[in-house]
Amino acid sequence: MTLTSSLPRESRLRSLSAHGFHRIVYYEWGERDNPDVVVCVHGIGRNGRDFDVLGEALAKTHRVLAPDMPGRGKSEWLRNPLDYVAPTYLTTLTALIAASGVDDVTWVGTSMGALLGIMAASLPGTPVKRLVVNDAGPVLDPAAIARIGEYFGTDPTFATYDELATYVRTISAPFGPLTDAQWDHVTRTNARQRDDGTWSVGYDPAIAIPFRTVPAPANIWPLWDAIRCPTLVLRGAMSDLLSSDTAREMSERGPRPQVVEFAGVGHAPMLLAQDQVDTVVGFVRSPV
Repeated sequence: MTLTSSLPRESRLRSLSAHGFHRIVYYEWGERDNPDVVVCVHGIGRNGRDFDVLGEALAKTHRVLAPDMPGRGKSEWLRNPLDYVAPTYLTTLTALIAASGVDDVTWVGTSMGALLGIMAASLPGTPVKRLVVNDAGPVLDPAAIARIGEYFGTDPTFATYDELATYVRTISAPFGPLTDAQWDHVTRTNARQRDDGTWSVGYDPAIAIPFRTVPAPANIWPLWDAIRCPTLVLRGAMSDLLSSDTAREMSERGPRPQVVEFAGVGHAPMLLAQDQVDTVVGFVRSPV
């Protein structure tokens, strides 16, 4: 799919962690007064610009909001790295939904964003009326967590942007067969140039501290079983984070979603390819 040349609108809000308020930047597509809102939540080391193509594709029928989660992209880095945890993220997303002015939203989450979506959709009184879970589930493969931990938060330094781009292609190879333009988008929207001219990834390296020190829950099947809204599960057919067995069990429990797999893709589908975007758009626009 061709990347759009237009940029999304950019807005800000304040949210709260255990150690104070912080600024959140979020991106917006579609009419500001459209009551049909989609909230898109990125993976652990990514940012809201991952949804540029999906946001543009949905803009004719929905208002799409995609935040840079705390410590990522243009959002503020947190004072205490131990606040980079699910309660802080859910507070941020609750503030975003409140700022949207609507009661109910569709939630599209990739990896970390998918796990947060499962948590949010499982709670009493949830504003999540429809859920897309992109390559995550109630049980995560420990080997994949270990693989991500090998590079996540290491804060490498590169003399040139091209060196950073090569690095991103290497660690993000599971994203699948992206075009050169798509790889440049993946890199450029998540790059950080330091004052001395060198380059690094576009997030606070300290976001990895809880990832490394706070064990992930063994499983969250009870949360999955509590979800009642229409749900779609996406899986890279070569994913090492969401196993085919877990995806199959997800289809048989809780919201009993359809599971769609994408050949040649690991963790995680980036929602840039035409078939991936069309799958999400079709689900979001389908009758409840």
